[in-house]
Amino acid sequence: MNLLLDTSVFLWLITDDDRLSDTLRSAVRAPDNRVFLSVVSVWEIVVKQQIRKLKLPRPAWGYVTTARERHAVESLSLEEAALAHLSKLPDVHRDPFDRMLVCQAIEHDLLLATADEVLHHYPVKTIG
Repeated sequence: MNLLLDTSVFLWLITDDDRLSDTLRSAVRAPDNRVFLSVVSVWEIVVKQQIRKLKLPRPAWGYVTTARERHAVESLSLEEAALAHLSKLPDVHRDPFDRMLVCQAIEHDLLLATADEVLHHYPVKTIG
């Protein structure tokens, strides 16, 4: 199975946070699964650190990159084809970062790993 981690799930994974469900923890660690982190999530983490909504032990860019590699999470670029899905999404969530993750999951046929119940209302396969 191919998973796209939402930003919170990634942060919980790399900090061993108890909010990461056993289901998600097992899916991420399963050796047959490919796990991705979108550059959209990296962008969100950098922005949130800059506006002081997220505290990290060091600057976001290096911290995220190192943590992603340490946890064998692949990087997923944002491609124009994923943007085409934006106009087709129902208006159930206003967060632009989450909406782009949904678009990428649709475009690349990925299972979106999220604990955000709102994201389950989109036409995307989720796990969480």
